[in-house]
Amino acid sequence: MPANRYARLGLGLLLIAGGILGFLPILGFWMIPLGLLVLSFDLPQVRRWRRRFVVRHAERLRRHFPTLAGWLGFGRRPPLPAAERMGPPAV
Repeated sequence: MPANRYARLGLGLLLIAGGILGFLPILGFWMIPLGLLVLSFDLPQVRRWRRRFVVRHAERLRRHFPTLAGWLGFGRRPPLPAAERMGPPAV
Protein backbone atom coordinates (compact mmCIF):
# COMPACT_ATOMS: atom_id res chain seq x y z
CA MET A 1 0.00 0.00 0.00
CA PRO A 2 1.60 3.30 -1.04
CA ALA A 3 2.20 5.85 1.70
CA ASN A 4 1.29 8.75 -0.60
CA ARG A 5 -2.43 9.58 -0.65
CA TYR A 6 -2.47 10.40 -4.36
CA ALA A 7 -0.69 7.15 -5.20
CA ARG A 8 -3.35 5.23 -3.22
CA LEU A 9 -6.15 7.07 -5.04
CA GLY A 10 -4.50 6.36 -8.39
CA LEU A 11 -3.95 2.69 -7.55
CA GLY A 12 -7.56 2.27 -6.36
CA LEU A 13 -8.99 3.91 -9.46
CA LEU A 14 -6.67 1.87 -11.69
CA LEU A 15 -7.79 -1.36 -10.03
CA ILE A 16 -11.46 -0.45 -10.46
CA ALA A 17 -10.91 0.49 -14.12
CA GLY A 18 -9.12 -2.82 -14.68
CA GLY A 19 -11.97 -4.65 -12.97
CA ILE A 20 -14.52 -3.08 -15.27
CA LEU A 21 -12.54 -4.62 -18.14
CA GLY A 22 -12.60 -7.97 -16.33
CA PHE A 23 -13.84 -9.86 -19.36
CA LEU A 24 -10.39 -9.40 -20.95
CA PRO A 25 -7.54 -11.85 -20.26
CA ILE A 26 -5.31 -11.14 -17.23
CA LEU A 27 -7.71 -8.51 -15.85
CA GLY A 28 -10.50 -9.74 -13.63
CA PHE A 29 -13.59 -8.70 -11.76
CA TRP A 30 -11.68 -9.38 -8.51
CA MET A 31 -9.97 -6.02 -9.04
CA ILE A 32 -13.13 -4.01 -8.26
CA PRO A 33 -13.43 -4.95 -4.54
CA LEU A 34 -9.67 -4.65 -4.15
CA GLY A 35 -9.78 -1.14 -5.64
CA LEU A 36 -12.63 -0.20 -3.28
CA LEU A 37 -10.61 -1.52 -0.36
CA VAL A 38 -7.63 0.65 -1.34
CA LEU A 39 -9.89 3.68 -1.77
CA SER A 40 -11.53 3.10 1.63
CA PHE A 41 -8.40 4.41 3.33
CA ASP A 42 -8.90 7.88 1.83
CA LEU A 43 -12.56 8.32 0.87
CA PRO A 44 -15.07 8.59 3.75
CA GLN A 45 -18.02 7.21 1.76
CA VAL A 46 -16.15 4.06 0.75
CA ARG A 47 -14.87 3.73 4.32
CA ARG A 48 -18.50 3.73 5.54
CA TRP A 49 -19.37 0.97 3.06
CA ARG A 50 -16.44 -1.12 4.28
CA ARG A 51 -17.34 -0.64 7.96
CA ARG A 52 -21.00 -1.42 7.30
CA PHE A 53 -19.97 -4.62 5.50
CA VAL A 54 -17.75 -5.66 8.40
CA VAL A 55 -20.44 -4.98 11.01
CA ARG A 56 -23.05 -6.94 9.05
CA HIS A 57 -20.86 -9.96 8.42
CA ALA A 58 -18.73 -10.18 11.58
CA GLU A 59 -21.42 -11.92 13.66
CA ARG A 60 -22.05 -14.53 10.97
CA LEU A 61 -18.31 -15.13 10.74
CA ARG A 62 -18.09 -15.53 14.54
CA ARG A 63 -20.95 -18.05 14.55
CA HIS A 64 -19.87 -20.24 11.64
CA PHE A 65 -16.06 -19.88 11.69
CA PRO A 66 -14.97 -18.88 15.22
CA THR A 67 -11.29 -19.73 14.66
CA LEU A 68 -11.08 -17.65 11.49
CA ALA A 69 -12.95 -14.82 13.22
CA GLY A 70 -10.40 -14.90 16.04
CA TRP A 71 -7.51 -14.75 13.57
CA LEU A 72 -9.10 -11.78 11.81
CA GLY A 73 -9.70 -9.97 15.09
CA PHE A 74 -13.47 -10.46 15.23
CA GLY A 75 -13.46 -12.88 18.16
CA ARG A 76 -15.39 -12.08 21.30
CA ARG A 77 -13.52 -10.51 24.15
CA PRO A 78 -13.58 -12.38 27.45
CA PRO A 79 -15.77 -10.73 30.11
CA LEU A 80 -14.01 -8.39 32.50
CA PRO A 81 -13.50 -9.50 36.09
CA ALA A 82 -16.00 -8.01 38.53
CA ALA A 83 -13.39 -5.71 40.09
CA GLU A 84 -12.62 -4.05 36.74
CA ARG A 85 -16.29 -3.67 35.78
CA MET A 86 -17.11 -1.71 38.90
CA GLY A 87 -14.58 1.04 38.26
CA PRO A 88 -12.12 2.62 40.68
CA PRO A 89 -12.77 2.31 44.41
CA ALA A 90 -14.62 5.16 46.07
CA VAL A 91 -12.53 7.45 48.23
